[in-house]
Amino acid sequence: MAFPPEFLDELRARTDLAGLIGRRAKLIKRGREYTALCPFHNEKTPSFTVSPDKGFYHCFGCGAHGDAIAFLMQSEGLSFPESVERLAGLAGLEVPKPTLEQAARAERGAILHEAMDAVSLWFSEQLQSDSGSGAREYLTDRGLDAATMAAFRLGYAPGRRGALKLAMNAKGFDDEVLIEAGLIKPSEEGQAPRDHFYDRIVFPITDRRDRVVAFGGRTLGQSKAKYINSPESPLFHKGRMLYNLAGARRAAHDTGEVLVVEGYMDVIALAQAGFQAAVAPLGTAITEEQIGELWRLAPEPVICLDGDAAGRRAGYRAGARALAHLRPGKSLRFALLPEGEDPDSLVRNRGPQALRQLLEIALPLSGLIWLMHTERRSFETPEQRAGLRQELRDRVREIRDPDVRAGYETEMERRFDEAFSYRWVSASDRKSSGRGSGPPKANAGAQKAGRGIRTPPSQQIARLEWALLSYLINHPELLLEFAEDVANVRLDNRDLDRLRGALVDLIAGDPTLDSEGLRCHLEQQGFAAALNGLLSLDVYDLFHSARPGAPLDEARKVWLPLLEHKARRGPTNPDAEGGQTATTASAGARR
Repeated sequence: MAFPPEFLDELRARTDLAGLIGRRAKLIKRGREYTALCPFHNEKTPSFTVSPDKGFYHCFGCGAHGDAIAFLMQSEGLSFPESVERLAGLAGLEVPKPTLEQAARAERGAILHEAMDAVSLWFSEQLQSDSGSGAREYLTDRGLDAATMAAFRLGYAPGRRGALKLAMNAKGFDDEVLIEAGLIKPSEEGQAPRDHFYDRIVFPITDRRDRVVAFGGRTLGQSKAKYINSPESPLFHKGRMLYNLAGARRAAHDTGEVLVVEGYMDVIALAQAGFQAAVAPLGTAITEEQIGELWRLAPEPVICLDGDAAGRRAGYRAGARALAHLRPGKSLRFALLPEGEDPDSLVRNRGPQALRQLLEIALPLSGLIWLMHTERRSFETPEQRAGLRQELRDRVREIRDPDVRAGYETEMERRFDEAFSYRWVSASDRKSSGRGSGPPKANAGAQKAGRGIRTPPSQQIARLEWALLSYLINHPELLLEFAEDVANVRLDNRDLDRLRGALVDLIAGDPTLDSEGLRCHLEQQGFAAALNGLLSLDVYDLFHSARPGAPLDEARKVWLPLLEHKARRGPTNPDAEGGQTATTASAGARR
């Protein structure tokens, strides 16, 4: 009995290989793989390995090897069809019935794949021809080298009407095949069929088996649509696929990291810069199917958002869509890029390290949900704050997994209490809260109002001082613009006040210093430990716009009131309760 290859691919993708094998062997996790005593021969030391990412098991002792289907055949003596039917039942898939229509469809699919391979090769040849000089020049100007162009099989659809059709007809592919594959458009009103791609750089789109199933095209002319994709076809379903999925699968296994960006050029630029595990949706918002595909690659894929309003909205949509499907160990993180930047421009203008720094402080999904409901909104009245709390509770109810939902309920309450000072600590907690580790945090213990006291003012002052300096380091424009004001203010924490003075001296000596330059000089002056605490999630969770890449206007709106408040108040009691030394605080931040 023959099964469609697409069905078998889907079946393998939906099968939890470790869970299946774990019913017959005790698996021990080793990084991203598992080891066990081989279920197929007697042994005393484990030589059996299960690799869910690669989709196979292997025994180095007896040589047993295969996928989920092979495991059932070997372990239970089932036939291939019986194994497929068993796994389909577990995965909730309906097994296709063996019909003449199905056989014809499989044969037709093979012809379509053959046509796509031929077209991909032809596009590549056109890129290297004289007519492709403009396309090559464009790609070179975008920073791509010849090896990268070849690795991604980039091509060019020439600006000659019917060129693709004529070339493929000559290779034996008739118009019916080309239309079904989405390569040419059907004739209209007696006109000849037209090529779908015309005067465009072409990006082959492959499935998880690295077979070309569609193309994307970037115009070199005056077309209203800068980018277009192949239409839906028997091979191509854009809501289920990701650009560079096959390449990212190999890299993700080695790094444990997957980046999700907006477009083809972002993916390619990141790969050339060393970030091989990058993928992109195909002109649509990220779908549930694509999120599931991402989780097969890494437990927490990072969504890299373009630094504009549209990028932020796309991130919000992805986060909201993922909520219902969260489960223990599976989530998303979000890297917020500087305003006006996308991943391609960021690595070209600032280098790979700039992106790496943003990835290291990427927001968890919980942080993005909070930002989604609070950004650019006012909560001055009790009614507004109560409305926010209800919104957050309604949002969290979308999470189906009870354990994850309970965790989000606690996290949203913590963030709410932190933002609006609804924090209560017991008297005994107050005595022990003086010199903790890391930037001063508010105690989120929800004591009753009549049995506790508010967070000590000294801790609030200390948090303000950490935030003041964090903004200045990540937004040197503020330091340059308000250098005199920063020079005149004094901080309670002696170590932080010395760092403030060093910042003023540095910017006075070299007004062109950027954030990275400031950090390098400060580290050389002995402030490395303090920087670890200042530039940490403990600060960024409370002051989102202090993060690297946050829009400068947003940072200024939050930072200026903090500075004015500190200037009015002046220094109180240096290193008082909550005003830890920088060394102690940064040590805690590293923990």
